[in-house]
Amino acid sequence: MSLRGLERTFAVHRQSISRWIIEHVKGLPKLKDTLLPAEADDILEYDEAWSFVLKKLNKRWLWTVLCRRTRQIIAFCIGDRSEATCRRLWKKVPSEYRRCVSFSDFWDAYQKVLPQETHHTVGKESGQTSHMERWYCTLRQRQARYVRKTLSFSKCDAFHHMVTKWFIVEHNLARKQLLSLTL
Repeated sequence: MSLRGLERTFAVHRQSISRWIIEHVKGLPKLKDTLLPAEADDILEYDEAWSFVLKKLNKRWLWTVLCRRTRQIIAFCIGDRSEATCRRLWKKVPSEYRRCVSFSDFWDAYQKVLPQETHHTVGKESGQTSHMERWYCTLRQRQARYVRKTLSFSKCDAFHHMVTKWFIVEHNLARKQLLSLTL
């Protein structure tokens, strides 16, 4: 629900809701702390999804790395679609996952940044990035700001990052709990 919608529903000022969100996100665990330990045969999937802040001219790309075994997002970065943003993403990948085999689409930045020994570029028809694509479908269903034709959008980069982090951390914690019950 949007801030304005929450404001009307609960008769609370938007600044109070914003403050609550900021406090909640500050209290979330670090992304690394939500992850299950890496295993030698883990496979990673890289991809990016488009969104915007305030108006469609202000494009933002959510770059993510998903561990196929756990379906957890092990790293994410929001920025443009450049090699520099891909490098920022690579720096956020935990060291124990950097040796894993990985797959991405043919976007040039991946080929320039990711190690050639373990990284493979593939088309969508290969199915090697289908788990990542499926995760983006979940993101779009639960976060209206990532829907392609939306009336919900972030008004500033800080909130865009906060709600994205909140969603990813909650997703990872749910996956961690689910997997710990089955192991």
